[in-house]
Amino acid sequence: MKNNLAKIHNSPFVKKPFGGLSGNFLKLLAIAFMILDHTRMALVEGNMWMNYVGRMAFPVFAFQISEGFVHTRSFGKYLSRLLIFAVISEIPFNVFCSSEIFFPQYQNVLFTFVLGILALRLLDFAKKEPTLAKTAGAGIGVVAIVFLAEVLKLDYGAAGVILVVAFYLFRNFPFAFILQFATMFLLFVFFYPGRPIYFKISDVIFHIPVQAFALFSFIPIWLYNGKKGRGGKTLQYATYGFYPVHIAVLCVVRYVLKNVV
Repeated sequence: MKNNLAKIHNSPFVKKPFGGLSGNFLKLLAIAFMILDHTRMALVEGNMWMNYVGRMAFPVFAFQISEGFVHTRSFGKYLSRLLIFAVISEIPFNVFCSSEIFFPQYQNVLFTFVLGILALRLLDFAKKEPTLAKTAGAGIGVVAIVFLAEVLKLDYGAAGVILVVAFYLFRNFPFAFILQFATMFLLFVFFYPGRPIYFKISDVIFHIPVQAFALFSFIPIWLYNGKKGRGGKTLQYATYGFYPVHIAVLCVVRYVLKNVV
């Protein structure tokens, strides 16, 4: 019975008593987090709680990218979809960030995920034939990809690629969630902390990095049940297309509010 459940629920976590959360539900949840974050950035001054909640979007998406790589039937199609929507998203993303069509200082997160699954592809090759030469080559290739993410100034940069890799590498380890959470903690508290939030208790001033709120994303990730869920191809392409569309809509609304209303 346990073996049958393991085949049905191909998840790095234990099957949840209530059934857990499907992959498509996690995507929708990450989209909700992302909407809050981007809406605050584009339209709503203050309301920093929206930013704090929004920090949970990237880890959930990174987890789903890693799981998508594991379960995809065609790596080429998976890579092509990500790359096409990354290119489509770049102009809206540039306008959103800088009000300029061309903005080489910052590239959208889908390019981060493109590099992430390329790194996973290298690791997968080494995993299938674990010779010393192939393992060393894959390691060097992954390091080069992580470095490239910083050079190209992608959203989340090296930390983003490393997180995708960590979700993949540790998924079959005993207590995988502990290793994955530890990676998130190191990345988002020490190496990619973002700006600090200061608060005072008695006469002592403390601070925590904004990016530390990303750690709460592990609650829905831990509840993942290993199933894709309902939605099919329609939801799949809708979630890809939503990224450039919602950014473009926010840009238009921001322009109207500033220049017309």
